[in-house]
Amino acid sequence: MFMKVAFIGQKGIPAKSGGVDIHVENLAVFLAKKNQEVIVYNRFGYLTEKTKEWQGIKLVSLPYINHKNLAAITHGFLATIHAMISRVDVIHFHGIGPSLLAWLPRLFTPRIKVVSTLHSFDYGNDKWGRFAKFMLRLGEGTMCRFAHQVIVLTPVMHDYLLQRYGRESIIIPNGAHIPENIGSDQLAALGLEPGKYILSLSRIIRLKGIQYLIEAVNNLPDSDLKLAIVGDGEYLPELKKLAANNPRIIFTGNQSGDTLHQLYANAKLFVQSSEMEGLSIALLEAMTHGLPCLASDIIANQEATAETAVYFKSKNVADLQEKLVALITDSAKLKSLGASAKRRAQENFDWGIISDKIIDVYKTSPEPVLAEDSLSY
Repeated sequence: MFMKVAFIGQKGIPAKSGGVDIHVENLAVFLAKKNQEVIVYNRFGYLTEKTKEWQGIKLVSLPYINHKNLAAITHGFLATIHAMISRVDVIHFHGIGPSLLAWLPRLFTPRIKVVSTLHSFDYGNDKWGRFAKFMLRLGEGTMCRFAHQVIVLTPVMHDYLLQRYGRESIIIPNGAHIPENIGSDQLAALGLEPGKYILSLSRIIRLKGIQYLIEAVNNLPDSDLKLAIVGDGEYLPELKKLAANNPRIIFTGNQSGDTLHQLYANAKLFVQSSEMEGLSIALLEAMTHGLPCLASDIIANQEATAETAVYFKSKNVADLQEKLVALITDSAKLKSLGASAKRRAQENFDWGIISDKIIDVYKTSPEPVLAEDSLSY
């Protein structure tokens, strides 16, 4: 069944960073391969070149107000209007912020199916003020009230929406995939050698818990093992102060494409130190690359890796350091973890299967059954 699908909520693709952008990129690519017409709305200036098509996906660049609290909603509003005028079959909102707009197509273009994906509970991020957090919670409620279908990434998210809003949702996890023939030729420019670094990859915000990882690495016994911190964000200056010019800690900034895949493929260990997550694409991609994983023991990480990872107590530097030392000195354990993680990723997080499930959601979007008084903020 051919459909015209619009994605709203991402900064843009090809993705430079960010879980939502990576999710949208992968999903859009796989839908295009399955002969669906896909429109992805980029923020104006996201790409340096005026690219209108990429890998069979139509890219539409629209303006926005460049302010922390207004960028996503202003871009999303213009994208929603454009999608409605373009007579798409499906509008797929990504995130609770953009889902504030789900009522627009329901009211003015009722033939368009509206789908929203809950990627994370964004209001838990300290960077948002009180009003922004209120609006994000309002977006969560609007998503539950107006979307024909709500997709969540984990069983915990499903249970939360059911208990708080009385809203049923469909559990479809994030996916991951890797290209063939990954080398290591781009590592030297970053000051890294294959098998001689620990990898951390995320948006650089406090909730990612990288401060605990840096402290643990600062206290590790002398070795030539480095820590590569990949990503960018507002918390980066604080992390650099904490690293105190430790030559073993390397900040690479955002990476993508071949360089990113080489970072995954050649690391000794991947560490996911987050205090809060949705379903981390970085963690799933590490698993897909066969990379052994050490993760904080939050529920979201355990839902991703199950028994294929080693866990440390979230925010506990001493426990993290102890687990790090035990793992980096046990090559047999690392090999076993990497192999089991890759098997789990291939069985549960394959984008080919996931994209088929999402197409099924697009085909069958019943009206939500939701009591008027169930919307409380």
